[in-house]
Amino acid sequence: MKLGTPRWWYQRDGRHGRVARTLLKPASWIWSAATARRIARAAPVDVGVPVISIGNLTVGGSGKTPVAREVLRLLRQAGAEAHALSRGYGGKLTGPLRVDPTVHTAADVGDEPLMLSGDAPAWIGADRVAGAQAAVAGGARALVLDDAHQNPALKKTVSLIVVDGETRGDEWPFGDGSVFPSGPMREPLKAGLARADAVVILLPDDAPPADPELLAVFGDLPVFIARLEPAGPPPLGPQVGFAGIAKPWKVERSLIAAGCALKDFVPFPDHAEYRPEDLAFLADRAEVFDAGLVTTEKDWVRLPPDWRTRVVSWPVAARFEDEPGFAAFLDQSLR
Repeated sequence: MKLGTPRWWYQRDGRHGRVARTLLKPASWIWSAATARRIARAAPVDVGVPVISIGNLTVGGSGKTPVAREVLRLLRQAGAEAHALSRGYGGKLTGPLRVDPTVHTAADVGDEPLMLSGDAPAWIGADRVAGAQAAVAGGARALVLDDAHQNPALKKTVSLIVVDGETRGDEWPFGDGSVFPSGPMREPLKAGLARADAVVILLPDDAPPADPELLAVFGDLPVFIARLEPAGPPPLGPQVGFAGIAKPWKVERSLIAAGCALKDFVPFPDHAEYRPEDLAFLADRAEVFDAGLVTTEKDWVRLPPDWRTRVVSWPVAARFEDEPGFAAFLDQSLR
């Protein structure tokens, strides 16, 4: 099920969405109890190589995949044969299998594994243990798990929590602390942080420093700041942007901040499958404004092949402000 992300989830004062939040509270209690029970009853499997988990505490939109890509890059730069492992959300194949970007599509393996396969060997497995074992048999000497903090199947060497640090006004990355569906949390904050080894706060490249109030939430946990930077300038000329991610409004803001001559922006649900009618609508908007079309790298890989020549992919990358410090933390943790 593909859900949009309600803006009222991120309001701390409770004025926005108060009725919905109240009505959904019983479902949140059930969700929290089920998650806690599943984690408590698990017997994590050690697959014999270091396992770095990249996760978050909220439902979508924190920037896990860019951080996973950067962790992969740093590990491989240091000489580790690191592979990515994902469950393959949004794909029809269950694995375990190695993603082949010349063969597989996002409909096969999911958009995020397909993206990661351009940086390092990437595997999918609906069964995380089977996927990890296949990756190790395929040569992995370290595994980077994308979106795995609430999945207890594998024994983790390092658990990183990615937090969207772009907070404004009364918006807050954890909302009022309510668990899904009455808020954005996958589990209570205290429970999630108790299993974490460090926190990565992800900020836009032009944002001010992280909010001290947010930093204080994490207590004694190491906190690293990363910036989401464009890998290149946006396309020239008037553009119509679109994105099917958890927080599409962030893409719109980032394009404008990067100097894009954005004439219109069309949001879609997270992991949206672009139907012929969606593509026809985008083509119409581009014609109305005599503009090109631009989207995220994650959305671009989900487009039909003939449409990829008509749409510009605008990639971004996570970069740590203190890259040597983060690399040293990884090295020490893995040793």
